[in-house]
Amino acid sequence: MSVRSIIESLEKLIKLHKSFNQLAIRKTAVLKANDTEAITALLIQEQKHLKAIDQTDKQREGAVADFLRANGKVGQPASIHSVTELTGPIETEKLAHLKAELMEEVTKLKERNSLNQQLIYQSLQFINVSLDMLRPQNQNLNYGNSVRKPQKSGMTMFDSKA
Repeated sequence: MSVRSIIESLEKLIKLHKSFNQLAIRKTAVLKANDTEAITALLIQEQKHLKAIDQTDKQREGAVADFLRANGKVGQPASIHSVTELTGPIETEKLAHLKAELMEEVTKLKERNSLNQQLIYQSLQFINVSLDMLRPQNQNLNYGNSVRKPQKSGMTMFDSKA
């Protein structure tokens, strides 16, 4: 088994993450514009990307496991480091470059998602404040209990015995 299938799966993962980053950038603009229909459409596209990334990552894991098995390293963890120990200098350099590029894309995606999360949180805060302003409030307009109820005493204004 050659290392080519691992390299192809890493390249595909990088391509998918770049596309996912573009969706995250569009999502930021849509969140700022407060376009709920576009947000819904973006969420559907994000779900498709996540599914494709998950499938490609499983293919990568399988390719790494097959490569390690073919080279007699059954007990080793399925990682890029394990693979680079068994490859030549050209493949090792290519794998290291792809790993660094993938890590860069993942970092960009995390940062963009953090920004989008903050925008969503601020939008929710604004909605809650707006709803609080629209709801009727049962407020006592006086300072405390200054309106006193008459105390019941044994004498009333009308004496029925007289």
